[in-house]
Amino acid sequence: MPCAREATGIPMSSGLISIVVTTYERPDALDAVLRSLSVQTDRNFEVVIADDGSGPSTAALIEGWTPRLGVPLLYVWHEDRGFRAAEIRNRAILASRGDYCIFLDGDCIAQRDFVAAHRKLAEPGWFVTGNRALLSQRLTDAVLRRGLHPENWALADWLGHRSTGGVNRLSPILHLPLGPLRKLRMKAWKGARSCNLAVWRSDLDRVDGFDAAFSGWGREDSDLLVRLLHAGLRRKDGTLATGVLHLWHREADRSQLPQNDERLNDVIRNRRVRAAQGISALAPA
Repeated sequence: MPCAREATGIPMSSGLISIVVTTYERPDALDAVLRSLSVQTDRNFEVVIADDGSGPSTAALIEGWTPRLGVPLLYVWHEDRGFRAAEIRNRAILASRGDYCIFLDGDCIAQRDFVAAHRKLAEPGWFVTGNRALLSQRLTDAVLRRGLHPENWALADWLGHRSTGGVNRLSPILHLPLGPLRKLRMKAWKGARSCNLAVWRSDLDRVDGFDAAFSGWGREDSDLLVRLLHAGLRRKDGTLATGVLHLWHREADRSQLPQNDERLNDVIRNRRVRAAQGISALAPA
């Protein structure tokens, strides 16, 4: 669906955008995501795959997409030593060349105007948090098995899937100009996720990126948002503009969540800005 134009009066970035796509051992979903990125209306972007240790099938998929994606495709990989999404994202940030980074999970299909909508919302001093529609296991299986293109479905198609439980909500599929309403939660970090998040590269450098000190699943994205807010940046809501279609997956191991909650609480209490183990820990001496 076409994106309504935002009446913000702010000139949007005309520079290269880097889309950092995080993945691990799910080439079928990643294939669908890359397909959706290959048909974006805005073509001034690159894709950087942040692979948290997948096997050769993912590398083969990337090799096949490189000549036909239509935009530069970079592949960043590190060894599988457990859940290290923060670190591999930092490695991808280092490899990126854009002045604006959009973080997207490798199981989140982008609508055709995803990049264009994010570009229109880009504003110095702000990061943009998008939302997602969750597809059911049944609909996800149909999309991947039959090669369906949900990024091209009309509202009538989504209404049908909503009525049968194929998707949990419709708001991420809809597009409405919200203007100043996008800044109502400018100091809030809760409810935002790095599966659909846009941050200026200079602001990522200011807070030293994601914090790889977070071990296992959970809170590494909240930590980044909290530190961005501590650095004086503000949140802009990308709801009803930048929604993605999140394919179903089994729940990740959450055994490290209590420790990560405590680490996040410490960051909040001490108003920390810089990551304990961020981009600078990976940069060559």
